[in-house]
Amino acid sequence: MAQFRKLSEELFVLEDSCRVYAVKRGETCILIDFGTGAALDALASIGVKTVEAVLMTHHHRDQGEGLPRAAAAGIPVYVPETEADLFARASELWHRREIRNNYNNRQDRFSLLESVPANALPEYGTLTLGGLDFFVLPTPGHTVGSVSLLCELDGVLTAFTGDLIFAPGKVWSLAATQWSYNGGEGIPYTILSLLELERRGVRRFLPSHGEPMDAEAAVAPTVEQLAALRTLREQNPRLFLLRDTPYEAVTPHVLFNRTSMANSYVVLSESGKALFIDFGYDFMAGPAAGSDRSSRRPWLYTIPALLRDFGVTKIDAVIPTHYHDDHVAGFNLLRRAYGARVLCVQSFADLLEKPEAYDLPCLWYDPIPVDERLPENEWIEWEEHRIRLHPMPGHTRFAVAVELEADGQTIVFTGDQYAEEQLNYVYKNLWEPEDFIASAKLLRALHPDWILSGHWAKQKPDEDFFRRLEEKGEEASRLHHALLPEDGRPLNDFLARFTPYEKTVAPGEEFTVEAELLWKNGEGLAAGAVVPEGFALLSAAQSGAWVSFTLRAPETPVLRARLGCRVFCGEDCLGTQAEMLITVTE
Repeated sequence: MAQFRKLSEELFVLEDSCRVYAVKRGETCILIDFGTGAALDALASIGVKTVEAVLMTHHHRDQGEGLPRAAAAGIPVYVPETEADLFARASELWHRREIRNNYNNRQDRFSLLESVPANALPEYGTLTLGGLDFFVLPTPGHTVGSVSLLCELDGVLTAFTGDLIFAPGKVWSLAATQWSYNGGEGIPYTILSLLELERRGVRRFLPSHGEPMDAEAAVAPTVEQLAALRTLREQNPRLFLLRDTPYEAVTPHVLFNRTSMANSYVVLSESGKALFIDFGYDFMAGPAAGSDRSSRRPWLYTIPALLRDFGVTKIDAVIPTHYHDDHVAGFNLLRRAYGARVLCVQSFADLLEKPEAYDLPCLWYDPIPVDERLPENEWIEWEEHRIRLHPMPGHTRFAVAVELEADGQTIVFTGDQYAEEQLNYVYKNLWEPEDFIASAKLLRALHPDWILSGHWAKQKPDEDFFRRLEEKGEEASRLHHALLPEDGRPLNDFLARFTPYEKTVAPGEEFTVEAELLWKNGEGLAAGAVVPEGFALLSAAQSGAWVSFTLRAPETPVLRARLGCRVFCGEDCLGTQAEMLITVTE
């Protein structure tokens, strides 16, 4: 039977399918990673009677395949926030994963075969266990959602690094760094993560595979080797340049984050406060394949440089131009780590706070609380600057142009409305044919000195620019009216919509949902429910364009049952025009 080996008075390691570390606190301990669970059989040999918690650095099976033993023993399991679904919803993900014609090489299938209860480690937060503080630092590289756990042990700042590094100059796996079909996205992320650990003054690395190592001696040769491979692959050629100088001044008080996917911007005040316009994926070194929660990793990598280089003393607030994930994914982290307030226009604050209620593209997975709902078309004061939010439907119905007066100039942040001068519309975002006419007129009326967009280079507009936008908006409207039936149907085709789109209920629970009829304001239309097996329809009622259905859930658990809304116009059946997803919990 495997036994723990003593590293110090309070630190032990057991060789299992991975290295399992035990931080001993009297007769209790905290386990870092879990392997097959053999650690539970060896605890008595080091005088431990109880395990306070298991902390996981990442989701791979060699790290945690024995976790059902921990769950059965009632031991709390803490896992990386980004990868929580790969533990707590593993069974569901196995049902949904693509297998054939699959271009996703990310090792998300090297994960647990069955679900286990798990708590999320608070990224950039501190978990206190046994009188010790474990700081949770995102360190992507080996996986998208990997974390390192930083703790002062034996008088040394120590990092449990998972599989980020194996030995000085070596990593445990390069296959794991291929997060898409033929990319090497994990390589630059590993470099950035190692340099961040070094920047934070970590002195000792404790890897999941490999011997403990001196951090200072380990970082440089590993970064050097990985950088050579990055160069060979011709991937992220500006990595070190962007790490050194991630922010570029547009004006003295407006900065552009050069590293982010979906451009984010910073407005500086003389008092040292900073206001972000959008903040999605900071320092995006390459997107991972897939769209499940574990494939999307926001972090706060460039914020220390912002504080260091521009005299920022407080991240005060962040304003979104629209709700898409690449513009808002980092909001909750900004709030958690720096206390930033989320300021959002009233018209789409609910999309941030209640994403489950909407069936729209690019919604962030988690609710984002809004601290203040801002009015449209009214000046608001932020420090010495004035800001005004203008409705700008087009790329999505729920968007604003953010007008800023700073440094004697007018700057308008347009989000994703235009791909430079191309009309960037998406039908499922609820675009309407006249939207780009309205936005072109708005920009001409504002006549900004600078237009700063969500993905493209800054623009200094002139009269020809405004004229071209107006002409393109008019032509888009004309062509859509010419090509489509003139019967007033919604442009995205569907005549009804459930609110919310997803709902979770208890076994046997009675509940009511509503559907909105989106054509003719509901006049002359009727709707009925298409009820999934096991559910009972108790009543239906219609008032104008709104229909409500009251149902009773079955007594047994169901995952994403489909409730339909069938629409009728007179005697004509127009089919089941909307669906919603109902999960009955265990």
